[in-house]
Amino acid sequence: MQHYPEATLYVVATPIGNLSDISLRALHVLQLVHAIACEDTRHTQTLLRQYCIDKPLLAVHEHNEAEAALLVIERLQRGERVAYVSDAGTPAVSDPGARLVAAVRAAGLAIMPLPGASSVTAALSVAGIGGGSGFAFAGFLPSKAGERDLAVKALQADPRAVVILEAPHRIEALARAMALLGSRQLTVGRELTKQFEEIATIAAQDFSAWLAGSNQRLRGEFVLVLHPGEADVVHDDSGRVLQLLLAELPLKTAVKLAAEITGASRNELYEAALQLKNGQA
Repeated sequence: MQHYPEATLYVVATPIGNLSDISLRALHVLQLVHAIACEDTRHTQTLLRQYCIDKPLLAVHEHNEAEAALLVIERLQRGERVAYVSDAGTPAVSDPGARLVAAVRAAGLAIMPLPGASSVTAALSVAGIGGGSGFAFAGFLPSKAGERDLAVKALQADPRAVVILEAPHRIEALARAMALLGSRQLTVGRELTKQFEEIATIAAQDFSAWLAGSNQRLRGEFVLVLHPGEADVVHDDSGRVLQLLLAELPLKTAVKLAAEITGASRNELYEAALQLKNGQA
């Protein structure tokens, strides 16, 4: 049986839409902890009411995470158990939580992950691409048009599958940008696990037309799986991706995007970027 020590931060994955996807282990821990830190107290309260859980809630979101982490650490140092949940899925990946986890670790306190529902693996499971070639998790691409277009161009250089997340108010702009990828296959997951879930595999160049096919398709959260490119196109092109991004973006931004797109080591890319910049100087 799993031991649940005191003075521990429990990072708990929650459903990405369907509340029935909560795990029995997550429910046990949410009942056990002294307090629940969460991205949005109103959203988390809906989940807790569903399972008759009543706990003090602490707001820990992207705008207050550094300060709120100190309050969580104080509770942990008193020997309390604290859970952290985001609005959906696993915290600290694309949602807030990473700074909280880092602060708790720096304070020498214990952290325990509780895995659960994931939009990334859910989308990959219905894309039909297999796992032999691996995949890159790009998360949310830049919101600025120029940076987003450069990020999409760089995707051409990656032969692996790439998972991208996007919000409804930005999906049309992303679809227009992805037309550059032509006939490369794209699996679109909209509102995964929810009542109006929709999954389709189309050519990237047809994404805008697919969205225009129904007004409903502009609603809800999106998970996109860009299928692997042709095996003979590019095998290790992180250097070319980095050069392309460096031509238009600050060094740190270029390195961050190149690492997310290609899966290459950020430290190695940073060293390569410095060499490229020094060579141009």
